[in-house]
Amino acid sequence: MMPDQITIDYSDQFPILRKRVFFNHAGVAPISGPAAAAIRAYADQAESAAYVGAGWYAKAKTTKAAAAKLIGAASGDEIAFVANTSAGLSLVAKGLAWGPGDHVVITNVEYPANRYPWEDLRRLGVEVIEVAQTPDGRIDAREVVAAVTDRTRVVSISHVQYASGFRIDLRPISDAVHRVGGYLCVDAIQSVGVMPVDVETMGIDFLAADGHKWLLSPEGCGIFYCRGSLIERLHPSVVGWMNMVDSSNYGDYRFEFEPTAKRFEPGSYNIPGVMAMGASIEMLLEVGIETVWSRVESLTARLCAGLVDRGYGVFSPRGDGERSGIVVFDPPSTSVRQTPSPARIVVELEKRGIIIVVREGRLRASVHFYNTPEQIDTLIEALP
Repeated sequence: MMPDQITIDYSDQFPILRKRVFFNHAGVAPISGPAAAAIRAYADQAESAAYVGAGWYAKAKTTKAAAAKLIGAASGDEIAFVANTSAGLSLVAKGLAWGPGDHVVITNVEYPANRYPWEDLRRLGVEVIEVAQTPDGRIDAREVVAAVTDRTRVVSISHVQYASGFRIDLRPISDAVHRVGGYLCVDAIQSVGVMPVDVETMGIDFLAADGHKWLLSPEGCGIFYCRGSLIERLHPSVVGWMNMVDSSNYGDYRFEFEPTAKRFEPGSYNIPGVMAMGASIEMLLEVGIETVWSRVESLTARLCAGLVDRGYGVFSPRGDGERSGIVVFDPPSTSVRQTPSPARIVVELEKRGIIIVVREGRLRASVHFYNTPEQIDTLIEALP
């Protein structure tokens, strides 16, 4: 069975399909129907009963368990809720004990969330080493490995790059940094929810991902994964009442951090966000992440073929193991007629209800499993 023939019909869970051709899941995605229903249920209960009998925090444990299953973590005890990807990555940057001469390896094309927390460590004498993207949009894993030395404490890298769509092979990087006693930290906001991610197989020590992209849930709530054996090596960057053992026994002051990833949660949860994210993750697990990815691969292949036919240049690397849900492309260049700028193309498409964006001077479309081949064709035909 070809991927395009896989029967997936979740159109009733995405009302946006009735109004727009939406291809910006790498930006801010529409929340799923289950996520919206979870928010409504929360609002109704909070309005009428003010949490009495709701059991929201018990239900939050099921969201952690679902998130752990999605990324191949051992259990929900390795998952903490964070406000966003930046907060998750900062838990690592702020939580490890650093010294002058320590190294962090990143790339020169990371989204700022995965750059500034490490640059801030320069005040402690930490050196930030950059590996450059190649002109064809790739990051050579061998160059990342070559940048690892016995002074490397962390390699922090995006699983999928936001401005190229390039997906890197994490395993050789993990093996290299582990050999010198360091850790692999991954910004997975552009991969979790759209393709298989397995923290064990990939050798990931820390992972952060907000929910508002491929997880199809609201902004302001995401997940942070910390390998169980490393939890107590990472000091919480923010300390509050909920970091502590027996935290609900308010009057018995006991300064003892939780032994699970709860030690990274200083205070009250964003309950509507947690409930919504949990509902979307459950939907993705129901569909099956392999099925989600197979569908997305088929749709992006159709898009790339159509772009080439229209004379557009596909910048995103498309080799095996490199593809993602992101397709970055350039308008055709012609001496006969001036092609509109990427920014102008985006504006004109939006007038027709077709949503793509510009990133770093190029056009970017990001497709999810509920999109259809017909929508791909609509975009291609609408391009100037």
